[in-house]
Amino acid sequence: MTRLNIVLLLAVLASALYLVNVQYESRRLYTEIDRAKLDARRIETEREQLQIDKRGQATPLRVDKLAREQLHMRVTTPAITHYVTYTAGPGAATEPAEAAGKQPQAKGRVQ
Repeated sequence: MTRLNIVLLLAVLASALYLVNVQYESRRLYTEIDRAKLDARRIETEREQLQIDKRGQATPLRVDKLAREQLHMRVTTPAITHYVTYTAGPGAATEPAEAAGKQPQAKGRVQ
């Protein structure tokens, strides 16, 4: 009978230790889930902030300002536009420059 009591006592102790281990693991996993939810909220907030910043950076006024100041670009006007016209020389329709082995010569005028 004492042998049976010792076996049962060992079984109860093993069961208790297993229960403590399972509870510890459960708490650890719960805190890990909670931490992951906090990280997800933080990342979502950061993504929303980046979306707002992206929209702010791409406004037409800001792009225009950067083009003028950093790239030294300006709006085109007829006064600064150069028009180039091409007039084909004799034989241009029958003999392309590439087929004849010659470099193409541009004939034109700038207005």
